[in-house]
Amino acid sequence: MRLARRTTFFRFPSFMLGFPLAAAMILTPLSLVLAQVVPPSGTLLSRQAIAINPLNHKVYAVDKDHSAVSVINAMNNHIGSVKVGEEPVAISVNSVSGRVYVVNNGSGTVSVLDGQNDSVVSTVDVGARPYVLAVDEATNKIYISNTFSDILTIIDGASNATTKMKLGSKDAMVVSPKMNRLYLLGYEDVNINILDGTSEAPTKVHIGSHLWGMALNEASQTLYVTRIGVASLAAVDAKTGTVTTISTGAMPCAVAVNSSNNIAYVANYGDDSVTIIDGAKGTAISTVPVGKHPQAIAVDARANLIYAANTHGNSVSVIDGSTNKVIATLNAGKNPYAVVVDADLGKVFVSNIDSPGFTMIDATSRKR
Repeated sequence: MRLARRTTFFRFPSFMLGFPLAAAMILTPLSLVLAQVVPPSGTLLSRQAIAINPLNHKVYAVDKDHSAVSVINAMNNHIGSVKVGEEPVAISVNSVSGRVYVVNNGSGTVSVLDGQNDSVVSTVDVGARPYVLAVDEATNKIYISNTFSDILTIIDGASNATTKMKLGSKDAMVVSPKMNRLYLLGYEDVNINILDGTSEAPTKVHIGSHLWGMALNEASQTLYVTRIGVASLAAVDAKTGTVTTISTGAMPCAVAVNSSNNIAYVANYGDDSVTIIDGAKGTAISTVPVGKHPQAIAVDARANLIYAANTHGNSVSVIDGSTNKVIATLNAGKNPYAVVVDADLGKVFVSNIDSPGFTMIDATSRKR
């Protein structure tokens, strides 16, 4: 099973192109659904394909075709480009240091950008097929996991020196600066790993099979993990490790949180819906129909708006958080698969499968 995964070179599956073979072998309860989708193309996608620095309103999007990163100034809509390594797949921003970190899957490196002038100031070797990353702004550490590897690389943001530890192949990471922890998820795992930011001692919490998306409500210290094969969301109390299971729609693949009102939103790829979770009660309070096959979701807490990227619908559904109803469906380019929001400017940015790889949506007219 593990060897078969190595031959596919997939981690985050491109739903719009069908599940990868590796996921099909693992998610056997989904066999009836999988039989209806088209074969995979072989591309490697990540929800971290687009990132925003809220302090200077710059948005960074991977441009795989040109081994580059597109830089969009949301203030004036100016678009630039920065050459990085081969096959950039994921980006994260440290808004404290102003550094931008780009994972280059094809060249086994991380490009470090100066967020002021967007030049590459360093290229860090992190080993073959890096895929996912997380930045801890409190400690200035950057964590990278490689596809089909058991190595976690830790970059010191001050010196760009690296250390490595064996932790298993991971496909999603979330940092808790408040608790100085790193949460790690692997698609093939039944546990999430928790890494202490100081001692780097790992622990585990059992969740169950088919782990997929992850988000943290820092205010309530609740970690949410979607279980794509069993239509549920696991809510993990970060203080006690207690796990609560909440039913969702079919194939929940992404989750986002509005920490100001303790509400979580789950994008259900399988039945074209978003499940709304009351975090205080730990229950689903509403199911909202959206566009075709939502694959990513983001929250604008200031305007209480939620944006679901409908990958097969080539659109973004806008949900009013006060009424739990869709108030608009916006064109979002071809196959949007990742989404970020600039809450100050009321602009939404999505990653698309085709070049140039992103679409900007002006959402200022939506309930602001």
